[in-house]
Amino acid sequence: MILRGVKCMLLAGAVAWPGAAFAYRPFDSTDAAVAEEGKWEVELAPLNWRHNDDGVQWISPALILNYGFAPGWELVFEGRNTIFDRGGGEFSDAAASLKTVFQEGSLQDKPGVSLGSEFSVLLPGIRADDGAGLAWAFLASDRHDWGAWHFNLGPTLTRDGRGGMFAGAILEGPDSWPLRPVAEIRYEKTYGGEEMIAGLAGVIIPVRGGLSFDIALRHARQGGRPDEQLRAGITFDLN
Repeated sequence: MILRGVKCMLLAGAVAWPGAAFAYRPFDSTDAAVAEEGKWEVELAPLNWRHNDDGVQWISPALILNYGFAPGWELVFEGRNTIFDRGGGEFSDAAASLKTVFQEGSLQDKPGVSLGSEFSVLLPGIRADDGAGLAWAFLASDRHDWGAWHFNLGPTLTRDGRGGMFAGAILEGPDSWPLRPVAEIRYEKTYGGEEMIAGLAGVIIPVRGGLSFDIALRHARQGGRPDEQLRAGITFDLN
């Protein structure tokens, strides 16, 4: 009963918090894998730091909730609460997504490249992210002895009705290492608007199956302006 109550509270929080997709921690992109059927995966960042044109911000919390509702399929709910150093706050980057793996591969312990897709509805925020938008991503991943790579590519429709696109690539070190180095490069472009390019470097610290910690530094240029983030969090399963 207690575990069921925790699941309900997490799901209710994710749906009730009104804003774009974070995905696989600590990255902006994601992998071609989904939660096992009947399993919840929680990606939680209790307190992260950010600095951009709006000054210093504390992101507390950022949450991604994944639920495997059928073989090869999962639902994803996400969002983040931002507290500004100068006072006030907002809830932004909320999204509800449907993710699937349509070709099983090395991420599912089978030969070859894993392929999938993710369709997202970008939800309105609280004091941010007016309107709703859409995004679709093609996902490809492969795992080797030396590590793994993941690639994302797709179109977007922004909350103000403009088209765009994004691409992202992730590299990870070997699963067997106690500290797994990771890196990402991400590009986003809004037609008639700004472009963003970001690089991220960090580590994932596996503790046991279904539990890991992560920490990463992300540097981005949004419309030519700097955006710095320090990300730290935990990923765990709820059976």
